[in-house]
Amino acid sequence: MSFNACQKLRVVGTEDGSFQRNSAKTVLAAVLFQDLWVEDIRFTYITVDGFDATEKFTNMLYGWRFDIVLLASLSFGGFNVIDPHEVFRKFHKPVIVVSRRKPDNKAVREALRRHFYDWKRRWKIFRNAAPVYLLGKESTVYVELAGLDVVFAREILDKLTLFGRVPEPIRVARIIARGISSKVNRN
Repeated sequence: MSFNACQKLRVVGTEDGSFQRNSAKTVLAAVLFQDLWVEDIRFTYITVDGFDATEKFTNMLYGWRFDIVLLASLSFGGFNVIDPHEVFRKFHKPVIVVSRRKPDNKAVREALRRHFYDWKRRWKIFRNAAPVYLLGKESTVYVELAGLDVVFAREILDKLTLFGRVPEPIRVARIIARGISSKVNRN
């Protein structure tokens, strides 16, 4: 996949909302951008530490025309994971997983082993997402990729990152998800 600087990209950014330790659900927000403009917003609820995030996220994507997906992590709502390779297989669109800190897969594996009977199924998603790349212009992020190469990923992130280290589609999805969950958690 190549990138044309004049091309208008349609990008989905995804992030989860906040939740309490005893929360059953949290918000998962998806924001569709055309270049740097918000075109549409969708959200759903996922089970905290459940295993429904991939299914619920892909259901939100149906009906949208998009070129690339940006995930704020592999895990949402605790350890409810979105499989970037499954998203790529379903839609044939590349996925970039963006993290501010280098993923500590050893610690993740241990936490999964301690807390989940189905830890191997969850761990497989983390293991298959590797390798991790360090990218960015002035401030860097760690990325895991599905369906694209590191050169294209760098170009996309450079185009979509205006403030700080997080690309705009993820930053806006975070604001929306946290705003919705703060309203829900108060009621």
